[in-house]
Amino acid sequence: MGLPKRKTSHAAQGDRRAHQALTAPTIESCPHCHEPKQPHHVCPNCGWYAGREAVHIRTKSTGETPRS
Repeated sequence: MGLPKRKTSHAAQGDRRAHQALTAPTIESCPHCHEPKQPHHVCPNCGWYAGREAVHIRTKSTGETPRS
């Protein structure tokens, strides 16, 4: 198995890792309930996506659907 000829400097390590920074996810408001959600995802609060109810969301206490 091959071994490196010499130690990699800290500057070379930093140059290699320059594109590995984490970024926060993009957040937008839901057009139906105005809660924050990720773009191109079903709203976790109301279950709507693209102007229609995509997922039926139940509340924890009664098992009913929240009405907005």
